[in-house]
Amino acid sequence: MLSTVITSGFFWRAVLAGGFLAVACGLLGVFLILRRDAMISHGLAHVAFAGVAIGLVLNFLPLVVSLLVCGAGSLFILKLKEQTKLPGDAALAILSSAGMALAIFLVSLRMNFGVELMGYLFGDVLAISPVEVWLSVALAFIVTITILVNYHQLLYMTFDRETARVAGVKVGNLDKILVILTAITVVLGLRIVGLLLVSALTVVPAASALQLSRSFHQALILSTIFSLTSILAGIVLAYLINLPASAGIVFLSIIIFLVIVGLKGLPRLSRR
Repeated sequence: MLSTVITSGFFWRAVLAGGFLAVACGLLGVFLILRRDAMISHGLAHVAFAGVAIGLVLNFLPLVVSLLVCGAGSLFILKLKEQTKLPGDAALAILSSAGMALAIFLVSLRMNFGVELMGYLFGDVLAISPVEVWLSVALAFIVTITILVNYHQLLYMTFDRETARVAGVKVGNLDKILVILTAITVVLGLRIVGLLLVSALTVVPAASALQLSRSFHQALILSTIFSLTSILAGIVLAYLINLPASAGIVFLSIIIFLVIVGLKGLPRLSRR
């Protein structure tokens, strides 16, 4: 059975897509948590689902439509925050509610989407296409290069936004870049773990890394490692023991987080 799985094309497509997506999630997650934007991936997942529904209704490449809708939605969140002076979580809640409402309305018009719609809701690692693999590869490279090129500016604005603005850092442009990359990551993540769990891909590994790291650079590396471990191990377990990949990935990432938190608490208990 193991040899059959290893030699199957769909298995390696899932591993490649998941591995490169893990890199993007690991790097972006650290910035999102420290910027107090950890829930943006959850809100954008609802917007992405609206894009999927539009694509299914129009019978035109749901993934592409979702990328466009989610990208536009991420920019709209920034604009809404600037013009209304609403807190980020309020602007996000408004847009995510609108996205989910639109998705439910469109799905109610046509109830024959079946398995395809469920694949976006709960993830469908077996159905990853070569195009989605290449999109994941491109996303990982874009995120990595963007962070390397703008590392010091991103670091500056993450910890002291106003001072960074005064120092000449183009905070607005970097905000747009981060939310657009997050939107793309969320859309691709729908195919791995689905709408309901996609936010865990960016939040949990980064949270684990921040518990251990002693520097920002170390946090980025550890977050990527934890993300890779949970996603790749989750995919392998999905094939070996017939476990839903989405649940396996999230369970593993949470187990890593709980183990780290537990180990950090041991010295305190021993000193007592």
